[in-house]
Amino acid sequence: MSDPVLKLENIHRVFRQGRTELHVLNNASFTIYPGEIVALVGPSGSGKSTLLHIAGLLEQADEGTVEMLGTDCTRLKDDRLTEMRRKHLGFVYQYHHLLPEFSALENIVLPQMIAGLKKREASERAAQLLEMLGLTDRASHRPARLSGGEQQRVAIGRALANAPDLLLADEPTGNLDPDTAGEVFNMLLGLTRGVGLTAIIATHNPDLAARMDRIVRLEEGHLIED
Repeated sequence: MSDPVLKLENIHRVFRQGRTELHVLNNASFTIYPGEIVALVGPSGSGKSTLLHIAGLLEQADEGTVEMLGTDCTRLKDDRLTEMRRKHLGFVYQYHHLLPEFSALENIVLPQMIAGLKKREASERAAQLLEMLGLTDRASHRPARLSGGEQQRVAIGRALANAPDLLLADEPTGNLDPDTAGEVFNMLLGLTRGVGLTAIIATHNPDLAARMDRIVRLEEGHLIED
């Protein structure tokens, strides 16, 4: 078997408010291998977003280790964590978070230029991604002129722009109506499988979860394989 893309071991995360302690993650462990698409499920408030933030090197665990592509990220300094995120991770959130003053194409170009790619190459890749997402005719449109589903498809393109090793998606269709959600999810799943990308996708939708390779459930701070 290939080496894991991500390995979380004995992750603990506690939030404190006054004398109250909320143990969101309690000895949570998880491993995902290249090409796997894993559904992360659990009720609202169970800690799915916190787990994705820790997996995405956006938040530190109180205890435990996060290993990505063989690198122990637990004690890395901020600049190295930023480099790891930029090189290896793509994020899709429930709300698209597109930059309103830029077009659909430019929203996908920008992260590539930040990563060091020249504008012409970045524009070519952005155009390819928009074509794959069925948005070629919307490339010059700013987010305000796009529908909710179109905005989220652009957000998917942005997440894939730098060819990440791991995609983390937090309820990526949660703000969409059922028909649009199904369309966007089909697009996300098709693109992910098409390039052999590894992905963790948090969802409340059991039908969507069932279409992934395996399901991991977060209950009382523990990760349980369905």
